[in-house]
Amino acid sequence: MTAIISTPYSRDLGDELRRLRESCTEFHGRAMAIQLGWDPSKVSDIELGKVRASEVDLVQYIATCGKDIEFVNEFRSRYYNAFDLYFAQVPDDLRTLAMTEAMASKIISLDIMTVPGLVQVEDYARELFVDSHIEAPEDIEKFVRARMERQAILRRPSRPECLFYVHELALRMRLGSASLREDQYLRLLFNTHILRIVPAHITAFRSPCVLYEFEKAPSVVYCETDMAKVFAQDKTAVARARRLFQRLDGVALDEEQSRSKLMEYISGLREDSDVPGTDLA
Repeated sequence: MTAIISTPYSRDLGDELRRLRESCTEFHGRAMAIQLGWDPSKVSDIELGKVRASEVDLVQYIATCGKDIEFVNEFRSRYYNAFDLYFAQVPDDLRTLAMTEAMASKIISLDIMTVPGLVQVEDYARELFVDSHIEAPEDIEKFVRARMERQAILRRPSRPECLFYVHELALRMRLGSASLREDQYLRLLFNTHILRIVPAHITAFRSPCVLYEFEKAPSVVYCETDMAKVFAQDKTAVARARRLFQRLDGVALDEEQSRSKLMEYISGLREDSDVPGTDLA
């Protein structure tokens, strides 16, 4: 068993082992350690993703949970890259992202073409998936439900400190009906204490980015495309993300200016509703 800096993926897979133990055995953590002949802290450290388990450790642990060699090999293939400082996942793998958000003490993000997922209204999220024409229609409701469930972290008493930079291009996207866009603008207006608008004429930023900070783990940078989710824990990537957000702090509208900008968009929709053929209620 080798001590190493934990990553979002190592914590995710460690938690998967914990859930496997709880669902497939009657052992609590200490009893599992006794069963395996390990020091009690070893089970805890592996399940928290704080150390890399050896292949022998994994085989012993998973076999004790009653799983066969096929299951062991599948898990080992994923665990091999668990502690990489850069790693990518397919877009529909949501556990690592949700766990990273849930553990974070601070979240700072930049979104350019869309509203941040943590402050999207349900119909806006659904329209994004429908409009992409990438997701299978039967999977869309699952993804929408998962996105709405992730927003629970903002309602916790111990919620993370959040700051969402939203480029004005996202506000200009004519996604869905006028009433849907107004609902989304109102959600943003309600959250201007954690939101800053980046004016449309600021065009130096090319891709969305999120920086997660933790009380007891290294910071993580996250970027997402339609094809992959990428997590980076390398010091260079984190330093670049921090420079990005320092730059944004200097060019984004402040809270009051962001509120005024959102009111402009809401007023514009309501003025357009007086024109025949619009659908704003």
